[in-house]
Amino acid sequence: MCDDADHKDMKMGVDAKCVVECVKGMGGKYVLYDASKKTAYKLSDQKTPEKFAAKKVTVTGTLDEKTKTITVESIAAAK
Repeated sequence: MCDDADHKDMKMGVDAKCVVECVKGMGGKYVLYDASKKTAYKLSDQKTPEKFAAKKVTVTGTLDEKTKTITVESIAAAK
């Protein structure tokens, strides 16, 4: 499995395929990864993120700092 935002160890080709396979086949969860902080935030919505797997996005919602979970209101491709 992937230990961080780099999916090269999985040898599945593009990152998006690796992310989707990890979530569907290995029980992983979609997260928002902040590369500047090297931190992953769990997303309450686990359906919408699939179409944005491994892409830069803008997530609107409320962050629970304690659990590092974002209650998602919307997800859109980053501009």
